[in-house]
Amino acid sequence: MTDDAAWLIRLRLQVRFRDCDPYGHVNNAVYLTYLENARFALWKAQDVRGVILARAEVDYRAQATYGDVLEVRARLAGFGRTSFRYEYELVDITTGATVLEARTVQVKFNYDRQQPEVLTDEVKARLSTPVGEVRPD
Repeated sequence: MTDDAAWLIRLRLQVRFRDCDPYGHVNNAVYLTYLENARFALWKAQDVRGVILARAEVDYRAQATYGDVLEVRARLAGFGRTSFRYEYELVDITTGATVLEARTVQVKFNYDRQQPEVLTDEVKARLSTPVGEVRPD
């Protein structure tokens, strides 16, 4: 999946003790939080609001453990009428191993009306803007 030029964001994080399960590796559900952290940092930098997650699909490739430094990479995979898709790669910075690959579908959503909104060209342009390496808040 790696094509360094296509990544919209690269977010580094360190695995915390609380991220791990009794077996010593990152719990599978925590990886979705890592992806969410990257999406929220991306949308903050792109000034995008009003989005909901509609679908998430994850392929686990390797284990991550307490103290590992990981990099979440996300790229735009396409647009629908009201939705857009991301592809992700989570890489262990020390070993270079791909820890997971994932795909998500997001929907532009009007929370006041409680319904999806059509993606405008302006919003598509913002969603397509790379922000590069970002440090977590």
